[in-house]
Amino acid sequence: MILVTGANGNLGSATLAALHARGVIATGGSRTPSGGMRQLDFDDHSGIDLAGVSTLVLISAGYGEDDQVIGRHAAVLDAAVRDGVRHVVYTSLTGAGDHLGFALAHRATERLVRACGVPWTILRNGLYAELFGGLLMWADDGVESAFGDGALAAVARADLAEAAAITAADPVPHTGRTYDLVGTPITAAQVADRLGVPHRTIGLGEYRRRLLDEMPELLPFQPPMLASMATGIRHGFLDNTGPDLADILDRPVLDPLTAAVAAASAARPGAAG
Repeated sequence: MILVTGANGNLGSATLAALHARGVIATGGSRTPSGGMRQLDFDDHSGIDLAGVSTLVLISAGYGEDDQVIGRHAAVLDAAVRDGVRHVVYTSLTGAGDHLGFALAHRATERLVRACGVPWTILRNGLYAELFGGLLMWADDGVESAFGDGALAAVARADLAEAAAITAADPVPHTGRTYDLVGTPITAAQVADRLGVPHRTIGLGEYRRRLLDEMPELLPFQPPMLASMATGIRHGFLDNTGPDLADILDRPVLDPLTAAVAAASAARPGAAG
């Protein structure tokens, strides 16, 4: 049986749905399980139960400080070894993202995955096109961002979910492989053009000020992470594309610009739903 962690999250739920669409026997694990999912709380190390799981799709539990995230991943990998899991598929971060504020937890987890003794596959996911669009800030009659003219090799979340499902459904050919799953470079100006509005670039200092002063819902570790994404995109460190995603999917990747535009449009003040 395949188990997908974080199955109530966006990527986890999409991966589980993609497995079911392929007719694969799979279930989800979540801290708040639903619909027959397995209770799986990474912070309750002694309670992690992976009995009967053949392939584990470890969706990064990146919502936390590095030590907390790495500790969670170490605990679930220990449980995978103990309970006889035969393959681990880990969703990591694109190789171009080594400078990003959340890269360390991914790279440390990759080390743990490679050292755990269970056959593994690492999917180094590019940044979501939906995230890129959602980070554009609506102001007056247009959008603003700190991305400047920089491009992001963004990926539609559905493509990453399908790639994870394909890998987990037949993991043996992917054993010991690290894939860089990036998409087609897009810019904030292109998203704005599709929306029919202007795009204005703000400085990184202004962006950081807004994150700190105008978004109280953000946790302490999140503003530095978001600022690192902005400067990485702005200065051209996240625009490299590659063939791995299309090769796994055996088809062209989805248009990330369409996904980014949809996310930006949904975030527009007064947008329905």
